[in-house]
Amino acid sequence: MELYNGERPSVFRLLGKYMRKGLYSILTQGPIPTHIAFILDGNRRFAKKHKLPEGGGHKAGFLALLNVLTYCYELGVKYATIYAFSIDNFRRKPHEVQYVMDLMLEKIEGMIMEESIINAYDICVRFVGNLKLLSEPVKTAADKIMRATANNSKCVLLIAVCYTSTDEIVHAVEESSELNSNEVCANQELEEANATGSGTVIQIENMESYSGIKLVDLEKNTYINPYPDVLIRTSGETRLSNYLLWQTTNCILDSPHALWPEIGLRHVVWAVINCQRHYSYLEKHKEYLK
Repeated sequence: MELYNGERPSVFRLLGKYMRKGLYSILTQGPIPTHIAFILDGNRRFAKKHKLPEGGGHKAGFLALLNVLTYCYELGVKYATIYAFSIDNFRRKPHEVQYVMDLMLEKIEGMIMEESIINAYDICVRFVGNLKLLSEPVKTAADKIMRATANNSKCVLLIAVCYTSTDEIVHAVEESSELNSNEVCANQELEEANATGSGTVIQIENMESYSGIKLVDLEKNTYINPYPDVLIRTSGETRLSNYLLWQTTNCILDSPHALWPEIGLRHVVWAVINCQRHYSYLEKHKEYLK
């Protein structure tokens, strides 16, 4: 899967590809994470560090993202989630917000143009979060690429936009409450019908009484599933910044000091190795939580 921007000579791309294959053959002797999540931190600091014009850091960050997604795909990672835009980011200067939205629209439209390539690699693209907060052009483009790739299953790219974990939890509670409320109403109607004889008596075995929202209901209604095995946040930051607060209970956290546009294969490899080192403990803990 070649996602590079074409600046490197083809001979070096091929050499890098074969070197990666050799490295992957070693890594895949151990368990590969099912789901890796990313916080793309440091784009603006990268631009300032290299004296790039406004927006240059985000453009460099997008190229880094393509490379990282290539590595995940080649390694056989099933799910990759990126924190593209937080609800809290709307508090930034209006022109900064507009620039990011314009860039997002440009890249989504680019994905639409490359739809055949995405489908050839069997990649499903999903936007998750409070999508009604997106501008109409971005929302329309996002809907289009999601529909076009909905049946793909080899790899799933989750793009968290207009997302915060607290908003996600509220959403999960609201959805679970509505579901349970509908179930309670149906059960009450059934009981009344049985008691009055006005309806057909239906015997339901092992029907549990309503006892409020259950953990399984919340988990089914979160935006992001399955839960990540590894969360990588660049620039050395160790804060979750309202991202995946619910899902990272049993997750390896990795904080390389590289700014996001500086992230490379070595950072992804180290995160995978770190996950493999703790794999037995994490699996036992998952079983304990069930």
